[in-house]
Amino acid sequence: MAGKNFIETRDGTRLFTKTLGQGRPVVLIHGWPLSADSWDPQMFALAEAGYKAIAYDRRGFGRSDQPSSGYDYDTFADDLADVMEAHGAMQDVALVGFSMGGGEIARYMSRHGGKGVSQAVLVSSVVPYMLQTDDNPNGVPQATFDDMAQGMRKDFRHFFKDFFKTFYGVGYVTQPVSDEQLHWAWMTTMMAGQYPTIQSAKAFGTTDFRPDLAHFNMPTLVIHGTADKTVPIDATGRVVAERVPGAELIEYDGEPHAVFATQQDRLTQDLLSFLGGGMRRSSHTSAPASSTY
Repeated sequence: MAGKNFIETRDGTRLFTKTLGQGRPVVLIHGWPLSADSWDPQMFALAEAGYKAIAYDRRGFGRSDQPSSGYDYDTFADDLADVMEAHGAMQDVALVGFSMGGGEIARYMSRHGGKGVSQAVLVSSVVPYMLQTDDNPNGVPQATFDDMAQGMRKDFRHFFKDFFKTFYGVGYVTQPVSDEQLHWAWMTTMMAGQYPTIQSAKAFGTTDFRPDLAHFNMPTLVIHGTADKTVPIDATGRVVAERVPGAELIEYDGEPHAVFATQQDRLTQDLLSFLGGGMRRSSHTSAPASSTY
């Protein structure tokens, strides 16, 4: 049965969620500044492979509420916990986070003890630390984030026209995605609030997840493009692979940030292979709920 559903978080924020399929739950967390719809191709594939795919719009984005607060990773992790509980995803859960969505996974692992999670996938993720500091020299300079915030405040709609060219790896001679894909990304971003978008960028740009890495005690897959100019691999994916025991790193050579679109089929197959073949940490509580979309 298909449909759509809103769940209410512990602070009263309504989040748009959708699910597809029946079986072991896989929760997909979207990146900035998009929505759950960015995961649609993977949701189809997961459902066809016997999983229950669950995705949701982060607070402030897509069809979810735009409250005046809560754009920090403690709250984002609490929202993830509330989505999981609402959909009965409390046992043998796989979490898959793209870009800033990786931060929800990291903070959920530390703040909620990784309850119910048996596998994790970080795709082009901001974990463990985006900001360039003395002890994180491969990060992004603060000035870059300041320029982003200034650009979004000056002309929110214009800013994202250029942003998505880098996001998708579009150049003078490269066009890895269609014009329609670029237009969808821009239109989806326009559903978000300006304030939530700016505050969320501050959160993913300045939150240090390095202490959270110690809580990754389950099989972890890291997927990252080597030409990612939005979230540099040397400060993120490669660091996770070094510091999380047993983490598997798959580098997509020459790929930009948005591998969910530029390498849609490859990402889907790598995800299915990991979910089906990776060792899983045991977890407890109830079975998944029914399917809605």
